[in-house]
Order: sequence, then structure tokens, then C-alpha cells
Amino acid sequence: MFEKMVVMVTGGAQGIGKSIAEHYCQQGARVVITDMDKEKGESTATELSVNKGTCTFYPLDVREPSEIVTVMKAIEDEFGQLDILINNAAINKWKSPYELDIDEWDNVLKTNVTGPFLCSREAAKLMKKRKKGSIVNIASTRALMSEPHTEAYAASKGGLLALTHALSASFQEDGIQVNAISPGWIETGDYEQLREVDHVQHFSNRVGLPKDIANACIFLTHPENRFVNGENIVIDGGMTRKMIYEE
Repeated sequence: MFEKMVVMVTGGAQGIGKSIAEHYCQQGARVVITDMDKEKGESTATELSVNKGTCTFYPLDVREPSEIVTVMKAIEDEFGQLDILINNAAINKWKSPYELDIDEWDNVLKTNVTGPFLCSREAAKLMKKRKKGSIVNIASTRALMSEPHTEAYAASKGGLLALTHALSASFQEDGIQVNAISPGWIETGDYEQLREVDHVQHFSNRVGLPKDIANACIFLTHPENRFVNGENIVIDGGMTRKMIYEE
């Protein structure tokens, strides 16, 4: 169902973004990944093109509006369309609120909220020409619960959830659906190093994998799944639903 469709994944060089790109390639889509890491981005695009399908890389700093416009123009010139945008690029800053300076705060907000807004706006300009499109914002369960010293990240992901339903309302006349996914614990490192206590914190009895988020993206953006709109889907193995009492 994704053949001949064009999919853009920000932060697609590694981790969750790479898995999302890989799954769309497997579904026959033409995939564009963007990332600030040019070396990893080019390597990932080559790997996916050889093993999975068609994948193109463009370097992109989502904090820079002019770079976003340039990439969208390149996509239009190369493919003539954009069907799906996955706003995945994000950063974190673990630091006490007593010590977090304003530049660090602004950097997280610019990357995690302003970037997805700008990417969505420019993507929508292409999508509205064909009166259809789908945008998925990768948020976080940290928009709903917190650990100490995550103020900037939590605020940014909470803002991204609000942005999701606001854009859904604004883009409705253009046939563009906008949804969010809030991952819980998704292990992008060595899964085998996880402990039993890590897994049993989840109703699903395991820590999440990047493919769990990729599969949710496929579900939300499927051409026959147009009725889910303005929603946030929590993908965390039930972790945020589990009642925990200290003994």
C-alpha cells in the first residue's frame, strides 16, 4: 500500500528513526531520511537502499528554517510529492532546573517543538497540492510523567502533543491527518544487556524495540486508516498503566 509514496523521516540516521525508515522501505515506499550526522545519514541511506529499497539522505538541522525549506524543495524536485512526514528528530538535556541555562532550554525547545512545527508546515505545503497526507510526531511518555532534571525535554514533548491536535485542526481542510506517538522505554542499544527487572516493569514483560514504534507509524499512516486524527498513541508496553508501590 505504500508503493509510489514518498516518506520523510527526520533524525533517521539511527535508533528509532532508522527503524521507521527501514519499515517504510520494506513496504515499498521511497524514503527520505534527514539528520545532522552526515556520515551516519549517508551510511544508513546506502544500507537501506541496498538491502531494503529506495532511500535518500539529506543533511538537515531542524532548528534552521532555511534548511527545511531547501530540503522540501529538493524532495519536490526529485519526487514531485511528499505523502508522509515522521517528525522524529529530538534531543534531551538532563540537568537540574537550578543549573539549566536559557540557551540549553531554548536548544531543546527549538529542536523538539519548533523543528516539527516548521517541518510540518513546509511538508503540508506539498501535501495540500494533492489534498492528502499524513504527519506523525514522535513525542514521549515523558510528556505525561517525569523523572528529576528533565524539564526541558518534558516541556518540549508536552508541547509537541498540543501541536499535534492543533495542526490536525488547521490542516483538516487540506486532507492532512496529524497524529502523535509517545514511546515509553525503547532500547536502541544492546538489548541483551537488559536485566529481568527492566522487562517486568512492563505489562508486555519486555522493554520496547524501535520496531514497535515503526509498526505504529505504519498503522497511523496507512492509506486506509484516515479516521485516526489528532490523537496520541502511547506505545510503552503498559508501563504507564502499572501501579507501583514502594515496599
